[in-house]
Amino acid sequence: MREEIDLELKDLDQFYGTEHYYNTWLNTLATDGAKYLMDNGYAWLVTDAISAIKIDPKLRNEEFLVIKLKLLKDGKAKMIIDDGNDNVLYEQIYEWTDAKKEVKLYFQNNVIFLSGEY
Repeated sequence: MREEIDLELKDLDQFYGTEHYYNTWLNTLATDGAKYLMDNGYAWLVTDAISAIKIDPKLRNEEFLVIKLKLLKDGKAKMIIDDGNDNVLYEQIYEWTDAKKEVKLYFQNNVIFLSGEY
């Protein structure tokens, strides 16, 4: 029997530091918190962010990145990747999502993680 997916990410605030690293998309590591996101319906966000970072030369050469998921009207969303100083380097619109919570991730040293895991 499959566990229920928590699209509201009720346990998101429990992640401070990480005990494990998980190999994900394109040989990038994910922390416990990032894996929690992936296991609860947000894997598309993590893989899309990693794909953009690995493919776009402007992102690939940055040492530190912030990935934000903003929920828009009518079930739409936007992924924004910036340099940590609110300088937007990449945006992607999703015409439909079932996401229930806005999320912020970080990327550094080939690891994707939550702010509490920094």
